[in-house]
Amino acid sequence: MNGRKRTVQIKFRVTEEERALIEEKMKLIPTRNMAAYLRKMAIDGYIIQVDHRDIKAMTAEIQKIGVNINQIARRANATGNVYQEDIGEIKGVLNEIWRLQRLSLLKAH
Repeated sequence: MNGRKRTVQIKFRVTEEERALIEEKMKLIPTRNMAAYLRKMAIDGYIIQVDHRDIKAMTAEIQKIGVNINQIARRANATGNVYQEDIGEIKGVLNEIWRLQRLSLLKAH
């Protein structure tokens, strides 16, 4: 180790799948020096944590609309009528989706 700039060795284990993923990401740079790549990622890399609560809330609202539409379709097929309150309920849920989407976009900025 005479003359080496880096004298401390850090070891860690990965699965075959993880190694393949690392190698795929290395191709994007491109580099063949895994030690340099891993050192660069460990020092300069960062983790992005995404908050999916807004998307989950919108998904739940969309599922409610789907349930409502199915109920309305069954009722319409059975009776031949569509009720104004059903349409109002769907419009209300759609408004909630738009509100959540606007909120999500505002948080992104």
